[in-house]
Amino acid sequence: MSAQPITARIAPGVQSLSAEEWDACAGTGNPFVSHAFLSTLERSGSANARAGWQPLPIVIDGPNGAPAAIAPAYVKAHSQGEYVFDHAWADAWERAGGEYYPKLQIAAPFTPVPGPRLLLRDESLAAPLIAAIEAVTDQNGLSSAHVTFLADGQLPAFERAGWLLRAGTQFHWQNQGYTGFDGFLDALSSRKRKAIRKERAQAVEGLTIRHLAGAEITELYWDAFWEFYQDTGSRKWGRPYLTRAFFSMLGEAMGDKVLLIVAERDGTPIAGALNLIGSDALYGRYWGATEHVPFLHFELCYYQAIDAAIARGLARVEAGAQGEHKLARGYVPVTTWSAHYIPDPAFRRAVADYLEREKQAIAQEQEYLGELTPFRRGG
Repeated sequence: MSAQPITARIAPGVQSLSAEEWDACAGTGNPFVSHAFLSTLERSGSANARAGWQPLPIVIDGPNGAPAAIAPAYVKAHSQGEYVFDHAWADAWERAGGEYYPKLQIAAPFTPVPGPRLLLRDESLAAPLIAAIEAVTDQNGLSSAHVTFLADGQLPAFERAGWLLRAGTQFHWQNQGYTGFDGFLDALSSRKRKAIRKERAQAVEGLTIRHLAGAEITELYWDAFWEFYQDTGSRKWGRPYLTRAFFSMLGEAMGDKVLLIVAERDGTPIAGALNLIGSDALYGRYWGATEHVPFLHFELCYYQAIDAAIARGLARVEAGAQGEHKLARGYVPVTTWSAHYIPDPAFRRAVADYLEREKQAIAQEQEYLGELTPFRRGG
């Protein structure tokens, strides 16, 4: 007897599915693929068709009619907010007479955090869900599909499907069972230990540092953080991706998963770092300040995050994309992954050749960076 055919459907947005249905597939480990986070992006106007992120989740229903597999898919009109840069691919394809946009993106928008991109209540549906992503790409004449910041454990499924894999580098702090920040410092060389202590002392002089979560994050703090976020956004990429409403909605929907670390001078917030709390990691996401204080960025984003992770017994801190300056603060290079489906054979060959050369360069870079960590040799 032949197996029943598997049918996939496209849902009109994350909000069209209930939180119970979505999270039964997504699990609870990674907050960025939760219904609360993705629907907040949608409801707040941060990730919608107007912003160039049209949410169209791809769903396979189980025998009981409830979703058994979901891909958080977006039709993209540009390549902003992804942190895996394909601008050169777009330029090459369009110079050859093709149209690179729209494309299909399987991702947590604006979030360079590795995690599951195949949300599976039934693990046997990994291959059918990948096939559904390919079918949506082919049937709608899209140039390509991209799965960014893919969890290591899901790489083999895309490799078996013949997708192109792309490596990248981030810097994560690893908790080696430290009982406090001093325990972490003891693992570093004497020179680095002294440098970090000096940085921390300078950064907090005259300031009060607060760790806020849940109901402690009032609208007063969200107003202040919105100023910080806008300042950082205008300096880095010209236009902030997230709306002001997003932050208030995030606090309402995920207050127990949000940690806001704030620096105050005489009771007034002057800087802040926004983190989300996962089952085994603290994820640093956004930072900003209205006053320049030497080393305050490192204090709020890296050292205070380490304090918070140790206190919560979390295995690591993931402090976002890029940043070789994190090395000196005890964050070590790790490999991140993306997977790419390109239907056109000639375009695929060109990208595959590019990725092979890039992979070799990244491997050499990571080997070099690994020698620059501040930890005591042989300790």
